[in-house]
Amino acid sequence: MQVPMIGVLALQGAFESHQQLLAELGAQSRQVRTPADLERVDVLVMPGGESTTMSKLLVTSGLFDPISQRISGGMPVFGTCAGMILLATEVLDGRPDQLSFAAIDITVQRNGYGRQLDSFETEIFVPSFGADAAPFHGVFIRAPKVARVGDRVTVLAEYDGVPVILRQAAITVASFHPELAGDHRLHAEFLNSLNRIPSHAETS
Repeated sequence: MQVPMIGVLALQGAFESHQQLLAELGAQSRQVRTPADLERVDVLVMPGGESTTMSKLLVTSGLFDPISQRISGGMPVFGTCAGMILLATEVLDGRPDQLSFAAIDITVQRNGYGRQLDSFETEIFVPSFGADAAPFHGVFIRAPKVARVGDRVTVLAEYDGVPVILRQAAITVASFHPELAGDHRLHAEFLNSLNRIPSHAETS
C-alpha cells in the first residue's frame, strides 16, 4: 500500500496551518485549488474559514462536483470549523445559495458559538486519547454548533454537552480549529484511520 497523499483545500482559510501540522507528523500534503489537484490526492482536509465564501469558491473553481463525487466514492475527509459546515447535511441560518456536501448526518448552526468577538479557547477531553491524557486545547472562532446528530454518526468528544468532534464512516469533523492548537493528536488520529484505506493511485 502506498502512503496516501493528503490534499488540503486551499481556496480560503487556515490551510497552511494544517499543512504544517501534517508535515510535522511526517505526512505528505499538497494544496488543492483545481480539479486537477484533486485527482492527485487520496484524502482531503477542509480547513476553517468563511463557509459561504468557500462554498462560492468551490463552485467557481470547478471543485464542488468532483469533491462530491470523490466523497461519494469513499474519499476520507477531515473538516474543521467551516469544513464541518460544508460537510453537514443541514445548515441552520445558511445563505439560500450556500452549498454543502451532505457527507455527515448532522445539523449545524453557523456561528453557533457567536461572532468573532465571542471567540474563545477551552480544554476538551477526548476519550480516545486515554483517560489520563491531557485535554485538547480547543480554539473556537466563529465556530458552528451541532444541533442534531444522526444515528450513524459517532460523537468523539463534547464541550458543555454539545458534540464538537464527530465521525461518520470516512468523514471526521471538528467544530473548532485543531490546527491552531499546536497539538498534533487529532491530525495523528485521522492519519491513523487511513491505514485501512488504499491510495487513490491503487484504485484508479
